[in-house]
Amino acid sequence: MSARVKVFADTYLDSVLQLSGTRTMFEVDGVEWAAAAMATPANVETLLEKGFEVGKTSANDLFIAVRAADDNIVEEAIEACEQALFATRGGGATDHAERKARTIGEAIDLQPGTNVAIVSVPGDYAALEAHKALSAGLHVLLFSDNVSVEEEIALKDRAGEVGRLLMGPGAGTAMLGGIGLGFANVVKRGRVGVIAAAGTGAQEAMALLDRWGAGVSHVIGLGGRDLNEKVDGRMAKLAIAAMRDDPGTDAILFVSKPPSPRVARDIVGLAGGTPLIASMVGLEEPMDLPKGVEVLTTLEEGAVRALAAVGITAPDPSEGLAAEVENACAGLADARRLVRGLFSGGTLCYESLVIMSRLLGPIWSNTPLDKQYCVPAPAGSHVCLDLGEEEYTKGRPHPMIDPEARVELLREEGRSTETAVVLLDVVLGHGSHPDPAGELAPVCADIIAGGAGPRVVAYVLGTEGDPQGFEGQRAKLREAGCIVTETAARASLAAAAIALREPARVTGRP
Repeated sequence: MSARVKVFADTYLDSVLQLSGTRTMFEVDGVEWAAAAMATPANVETLLEKGFEVGKTSANDLFIAVRAADDNIVEEAIEACEQALFATRGGGATDHAERKARTIGEAIDLQPGTNVAIVSVPGDYAALEAHKALSAGLHVLLFSDNVSVEEEIALKDRAGEVGRLLMGPGAGTAMLGGIGLGFANVVKRGRVGVIAAAGTGAQEAMALLDRWGAGVSHVIGLGGRDLNEKVDGRMAKLAIAAMRDDPGTDAILFVSKPPSPRVARDIVGLAGGTPLIASMVGLEEPMDLPKGVEVLTTLEEGAVRALAAVGITAPDPSEGLAAEVENACAGLADARRLVRGLFSGGTLCYESLVIMSRLLGPIWSNTPLDKQYCVPAPAGSHVCLDLGEEEYTKGRPHPMIDPEARVELLREEGRSTETAVVLLDVVLGHGSHPDPAGELAPVCADIIAGGAGPRVVAYVLGTEGDPQGFEGQRAKLREAGCIVTETAARASLAAAAIALREPARVTGRP
């Protein structure tokens, strides 16, 4: 076994590129473990725990680390990673520093006509760079985390003053003028605008609108804190005004987890004469609504009503599903009664917790609806995990980029004698793994084989325009024996119906 760490001093690359480089190394045969990341204290600690020898580094340094069967494989993996990390900068790793723009101003000089900046730097510097972009007259997608609430408020107030959007912090998905930013799906241009304080929630909304015939005008990400009491919906208000005044937007689909009720009431009436449908996932408090505004509690319902607002009838997402669930229940051992959700999308995990807890009672999670149900769970409990959370991504790529973490857990659930059904999401689009279903399907087939193991329910979030190919990904999972649903909400209903042995639960409102 051979191992090596290569350090690039004073070199920052955003997390999407880091994860892409890591994924590229794992694709080299013979690689046991690999990572491309910034040399933060936590990441260096992970390297030391993995047995790597690490010299003097700083948090401003980038490292590539790989352990493989021999020296040749290590070098092959490092070379492939460097190409993935630096090729888009106009050269290889040896000359990247000379060719890249070092400031916002230099970037604008290299690319005149730019009107959007993506800021993805360490949190200590993110607010300053975002202010520079706003001063240059640019809209900003602030991908970075670890920006304080006070800095967020100041940035959004400044954005309002200069008439620009400040999406974030922690905004991973957007689409402006047909161009996807961050983790985004390929969708047709259409008449519904999406505003979202939830990353995979935005992706689910735009994918359903595309697949069901409405298309999408724009997607504006807000950042997860925008709708809390302190931030007060500052960017939501600007985003609604922008969509309201856009001649290409005939309806607005607003996506979030439960907001501050006061903030929600303040913003939902701002669309003027433009119909606004709000999918506020899990919102329980009823609201007094102005004319033309609807508030719903699942992503599926929001998409259905947004289509209706532009004169399109959505297909029945439960068609044929009850029969599939009934077949799945046949022969399932009576001792198998538990649901295990293994999610890559945080909003999809949250929506599943909301839907399934109404049918199954408390569900334990690392992101629970109620903190008293935080894992580890007691024996005999239902569990849904968001594998994109930090405790699962430390030292390894996000599960949307590398399915390996879920492969391990899938195998574990296959050996369980109590698990009735495993629930999976498979997220496609730019930035995601090139063939996630191809990685997951063989393991699903193994645990389903012969009918003695748990059933698998999967939902593919994507469109036919996505680089992975929507129908091809679904076909791989079906061939493995999975139930593949039309929406994320129906996957949760199907999983609960199998655990309850009640196929009819998959029909009606989620």
